[in-house]
Amino acid sequence: MLLEVRNLQVKYGDAPALWDATLTVGAGQIVSVVGPNGAGKSTLINAIAGLLRPSRGEVLIEGVDTARLPAYRVCDHGIAIVPEGRRLFVQMTVMDNLELGSYRAAAHASRQEALHEVFSLFPVLKERSNQISGSMSGGQQQMVAIARALMARPRLLLLDEPSLGLSPAVVEDMFRIIRTINERGVAVLLVEQNITKALELAHHAYVIEDGRIATSGDPALLLNDPQIREAYLGV
Repeated sequence: MLLEVRNLQVKYGDAPALWDATLTVGAGQIVSVVGPNGAGKSTLINAIAGLLRPSRGEVLIEGVDTARLPAYRVCDHGIAIVPEGRRLFVQMTVMDNLELGSYRAAAHASRQEALHEVFSLFPVLKERSNQISGSMSGGQQQMVAIARALMARPRLLLLDEPSLGLSPAVVEDMFRIIRTINERGVAVLLVEQNITKALELAHHAYVIEDGRIATSGDPALLLNDPQIREAYLGV
């Protein structure tokens, strides 16, 4: 198994935000985590990325527990994150942001190949490689954020709310690109507010509520189960 999360618990101070979360992502899979705002989705993905330190539990990447490693060491195990809100260096160019994604020695060695791949996914970024990233549209900035993560040559890409704030047309493009990334061999763990799109894209899905995994299973079954739709998906 590429990723196994076992009984993960995260607190903000004394306040628990995530309780005993357990999930898996296999090589080549897209796994979606959905649920209402404030349910703990971003807490989960940030703990997996090493941005939050869990108080209990394990995050196993191909059997190696990375739960208490600093974030840069988690990257060494083949994980890259596209955080909520993109967090670009907005005064820097597109190319400068992409270069930062390949800072790891192994990634830097294949920098030209990675650039070719991200430019094939996002042709507009090649055209605008010298543009200041903060001057771009929201959709283009999200492309830069995803491309920067791919420059790290991850085996698992963590996406935190990639459609947030984007127009419906751009959202369609974004999910198409996520599928293409997966088809190129990168596993994806997707935290997403657009529940229908997230479940349509995924091979497996988890529903999180109040910091706990409420249910999981086949995305089509979850999407079409009336009780699940009403209780957890708000539709």
